[in-house]
Amino acid sequence: MKIIKRPVWMTLILCSLLIFACVTINIYFPAEKVETVAGEIVDEIRGQKPGDENPLKDEKSYINSRTLFAFFAPVAVAEEPLTVSNPGIRMLKQQMKARYAQMKPYYQKGILKENNNGYVSLAQTSGLSLKEKRNLTSLVAAENNDRRKLYTEVAKALKIDSSQVNRVAEIFAKEWQKPVR
Repeated sequence: MKIIKRPVWMTLILCSLLIFACVTINIYFPAEKVETVAGEIVDEIRGQKPGDENPLKDEKSYINSRTLFAFFAPVAVAEEPLTVSNPGIRMLKQQMKARYAQMKPYYQKGILKENNNGYVSLAQTSGLSLKEKRNLTSLVAAENNDRRKLYTEVAKALKIDSSQVNRVAEIFAKEWQKPVR
C-alpha cells in the first residue's frame, strides 16, 4: 500500500480555509423593541393610546403610590426609551389616524382585512356601489403607502437595516390584526 504524503503547507492552507469559511454573520434584529413600538403606534392610530388617563386626577393616590414605590424600589435602572418619534412618523400617524376613522366601519363589516404582511386589503366588496369601491380602493392604497413609509421610518429610527423593513412590517401586522379594544 502506497501512502501519499502532502506537504505541510497545503494542510495548513486547507485548515485555514475551512476556519474562514465557517464565519457566521449575525445581523441583530431588535424584535422586542419593534413589537413595543408597533403596539404603541397602532394603539395611538386606533385611538386606544394607553396612558391617556391623567395620573394626577387623583393627586393623593398618585403621590401615595409614588412614595410607596420609592420605598420598595431603592435601585433605579435606566432603560432606553422605546418610544420612537420623529416629524415623519408623527405626520404619518396623524394621517393614518384620520383615515382609520373612515376605514373603521369597513373593518367592522368585514370589507377590509389586515394581511400578515402588514398591509390592508379588500376582503369582499359585494354590496358596494362603484363609487364606494373606488373610494375604498383609494383609501386602501393611501393607507398602504403610508404604512410602507411608516415601517421604513421606524426601521431607520431603531437603526435596523433597510433590508429588514419587511420583518418590521410583519411585526406590525400582528398588532394591526389584534381586535380593537
